Amino acid sequence: MQNRMMNFVPPVSRDRVISQFPKCYNPQACLQMKDDWNSKAKTACKERLAKHQGWDRLKMSKAVVVGDLNVGKTCLINRFCKDAFDRDYKATIGVDFEIERFELSGLPYSLQIWDTAGQEKFKCIASAYYRGAQVIVIVFDMADINTLEHTRQWLVEALRENEPNACFIFLVGTKRDLLSAEELKRTEKDAVKMAAEMNAEFWSVSAKTGENVQEFFFRVAALAFEDAILKELEDESSPSRVGRGELLDLRYTVRIQARPAVTGTPGETQADTFSRVGVSFKAALPLAVERQAVMGRYLHRCG
Repeated sequence: MQNRMMNFVPPVSRDRVISQFPKCYNPQACLQMKDDWNSKAKTACKERLAKHQGWDRLKMSKAVVVGDLNVGKTCLINRFCKDAFDRDYKATIGVDFEIERFELSGLPYSLQIWDTAGQEKFKCIASAYYRGAQVIVIVFDMADINTLEHTRQWLVEALRENEPNACFIFLVGTKRDLLSAEELKRTEKDAVKMAAEMNAEFWSVSAKTGENVQEFFFRVAALAFEDAILKELEDESSPSRVGRGELLDLRYTVRIQARPAVTGTPGETQADTFSRVGVSFKAALPLAVERQAVMGRYLHRCG
């Protein structure tokens, strides 16, 4: 089985190799102020490389991207994953996800990036996919200060589905290209204050020009990867969990098509509710079951 899985692993693209620890955007709103990997994590990576154990377990972590409608969540993800920008994209319905593969300290690593709908009517679907996140990315539009105020509630909802202090939190302002230098300085100052309140790291990006987008995702990947290594060192005998070495690595996008106002009636099961309104019950499944289904389909195709 191990040899079979290793045959599935394509080489990592050169532009996804992270050899040095990525720096933060603003030292005033930074999760970790350091220039290099944690010494224990670095030693563990070197030992695995020396023993040729780098490819035996493909590490994966999960990042969920949340925020108001039209703040640029999908454009941000598409700029990084596809190097594309579409002015006329359609609003996300339910959830999408992309998987990006990296090489960090010589080891393979994958990051699930979950793109969630910003519309209120789809929150019942999207919130089910907040669970099990190692990274929460809260996006706001730097040209619309009201979306910055709304980030507090998005954080509350995302943390409701995860363990306290178990996630890295990033506050990301998009559309910086639309602001003048003075407006940018003023908005970033407000965002830094909000990030401090959230215990988050702040980034200012532009999906249109690509400014700071790759640097941001490299930072996310590096922090999540290092955290996964350190947690595994704490208890290497524990079973694999989401983000701690699942044997899954594929470029696959799932789109959950949903209808608004998914509400149950007395005596109705969750499955019956989703069936009645025409929504796939897959959208209500626990994340682990959904991930197993994706893996099963992938293995079936690979034969």
